[in-house]
Amino acid sequence: MPRVVPSQVVDFIDSITSQQPGEHMRMNSIGAGGLSAVLELVDQIPDELLTMDKKTYGSLIRAKGTMREILSTWTSNQNAGHSLLNFNLHRSHNPLLHIRAALANCPDESPAPGTSELNFITDDELRTNLRDDIGRIDRALSNGEWKAATVLAGSTIEALLLWSVQQRPAADVITAAAALTTSGALTRQPDANLERWDLHDYTEVAARLGIIKSDTATETRLAREFRNLIHPGRAQRLGQKCDRGTALSCVAALVHVVRDLTP
Repeated sequence: MPRVVPSQVVDFIDSITSQQPGEHMRMNSIGAGGLSAVLELVDQIPDELLTMDKKTYGSLIRAKGTMREILSTWTSNQNAGHSLLNFNLHRSHNPLLHIRAALANCPDESPAPGTSELNFITDDELRTNLRDDIGRIDRALSNGEWKAATVLAGSTIEALLLWSVQQRPAADVITAAAALTTSGALTRQPDANLERWDLHDYTEVAARLGIIKSDTATETRLAREFRNLIHPGRAQRLGQKCDRGTALSCVAALVHVVRDLTP
């Protein structure tokens, strides 16, 4: 079943009401099919996307109830052999427009239930973006989108480790990188600009500084290899592709990185 999001329902309401621009709207012109479709679409919106205050949510629920009452009345009219009762509603009392108003400010993307809050990240924008990405990963797993889950999990790990290394004193980071280069764990001295590092650099330095545990570092190294399967040449050369195993492995690494970074 396709994922239903608030903007989709808003667009649908606009499409079935666009022919009635006046102050009043004839519900009979929209018909039982249109009203039923709106109700079904609203019921399919994931709960985490219904971000609204109590008053607006109450208006949404009342509007749905009004539409069900109209549909019930029409059904009774038909069963009794009568013509359908005409509902000619002012826009201020129109349930379709109340539903539209309630959904208009709701997001189409949001972390899935159970997504880590990442409260240890103090940058509000970064925290929101990463939570959204983790939500997308959860949904990709649910939908069997193995490549998307694999690649996005690897990218999210990289962003988290970059943030964590940036929180450490620059002198400590430089010392750790130098020691790793000397030992051969890093084949080259990383760039002075941390944002130019790759996941391998972040993983080794984070492990050296004790930011992530040794088992997490092992998982993250594997996630890096799987994430790189996005490159067709590498996938062909290794005879591998993203599958359920690579997705679950990368997500496990992500979960443990979050665990290690959470105070």
